[in-house]
Amino acid sequence: MTEMWERFTYYGMRALLVLFLADAARGGFGLDDKIANAIYGLYISATYILCLPGGWIADRLIGARRAVWYGGILIAIGNSLLAIGATAATFYAGLIVIVCGVGLLKPNVSAMVADLYPEGGARRDSGFTIFYMGINLGAFLGPIVTGWLGQRYGWRPAFSAGAIGMLLGLIQYKLTERHLGQAGLSTSAAHGDSTAQSQHRGWLAIGALIAGISAVYLLALIGVLKIDALGLARFTGIVLASVAVGYFGYMFLFAGLDMVEKKRMGVILFLFIGCALFWAGFEQTGASLNLFAERYTDRFIETFNWEIPAEWFQSINPVFILIFATPFSILWVALAKRNLDPGAPAKFAFGLILLGLGFLFMVAAANIVADGGKAMPYLLVLTYLLHTYGELCLSPVGLSSVTKLAPRRYVSQMMGVWFLATSVGNLSAGLLAGMFESDNLGAMPGQFMQFVYFIVGAGVVLLVLSKPVKKLMGGVN
Repeated sequence: MTEMWERFTYYGMRALLVLFLADAARGGFGLDDKIANAIYGLYISATYILCLPGGWIADRLIGARRAVWYGGILIAIGNSLLAIGATAATFYAGLIVIVCGVGLLKPNVSAMVADLYPEGGARRDSGFTIFYMGINLGAFLGPIVTGWLGQRYGWRPAFSAGAIGMLLGLIQYKLTERHLGQAGLSTSAAHGDSTAQSQHRGWLAIGALIAGISAVYLLALIGVLKIDALGLARFTGIVLASVAVGYFGYMFLFAGLDMVEKKRMGVILFLFIGCALFWAGFEQTGASLNLFAERYTDRFIETFNWEIPAEWFQSINPVFILIFATPFSILWVALAKRNLDPGAPAKFAFGLILLGLGFLFMVAAANIVADGGKAMPYLLVLTYLLHTYGELCLSPVGLSSVTKLAPRRYVSQMMGVWFLATSVGNLSAGLLAGMFESDNLGAMPGQFMQFVYFIVGAGVVLLVLSKPVKKLMGGVN
């Protein structure tokens, strides 16, 4: 339930973000689409990158249970700042606080679920199934509630729903904490892996990081430092890509891996690229597709004299996840029993191909808009359906495969690699969404077609390479 409320808050706010930033008629900031999408990309990218220090803080300093508690508090405060943020300074401060809160809560609440079932096995799988249902229930309800509030009462009440939702999550977390036993209480220090001196250095590092972020923000606030969101997004993309290149280069050349480990690391690189490409397309959901739903989709229902909030389309994916996750699981098991399981590299390729094919429905929708009409909602729904199929091929098997393939002494680092790949993809999504121009609707069908060509093409390349790549896995299934 704690994760459900956190996802309610995250996806509810995510559904509003680009629409609010680009809106000039109802009290939004009225930013250019390129800038609004760049801010969106930076935001969702940062939520994944900060999971790395968030996990480290829990492991080394405060334990997962307190990390979840403090993370939830930061998320509630951040969303409150969005709700009262009459100025850009307050609003962007709210985004920064939310990102820090998600970084603390997200990785550690998952770790606590694992702690509840130290014996592993079927009970842990069942526990994570319940947890997974909570994630998707929150992801479904968030856009529904915030979209309705935004349409009926305006942006501020819609943003306040996130603060209220996280506050409810914190209350129930404290009220039911007694059922958690020892889950999330220990740190590496408790096991003798960290000295008081190293903890002190850890707190100094955290303090320096907070001071640095605060200093940059204050300098921007008083006008000493000029921050261009689009330029910052591009620079951040270069930094993240450089980190990835540097990390894999180090692993191949200097990490002391044997030949089998290097081959498996090559497979991880293959999966890393597939993951980044996938999220660059998939996260158009909250960016270009969100704006398309708002501006160019016929959402009016004459029977009820009512217009569907654009944010509600953000709830389609979690509904499809809940419907199709079990059938996909059954499919993989059935194929494995017949020795037909395609393996992780091929599943990644299928995920990309399905994602790319989903954009064909957006090409059809964009052609209608280019001809002066409004697209029917079912075209967006079909896009999200294929995107969900792609997600179910790629996302569930990704992290599992990476942790199996990683050298045992580097398994924890591979968690970071996965978050880095997702972060690169998320940031790219915001930059790619900026290519759509509201004053050039005639170009929109061709722009969506570029997504089809590039993503399907990348998927086909990965599919061709999947068999030789699978051989590099050295018996890992």
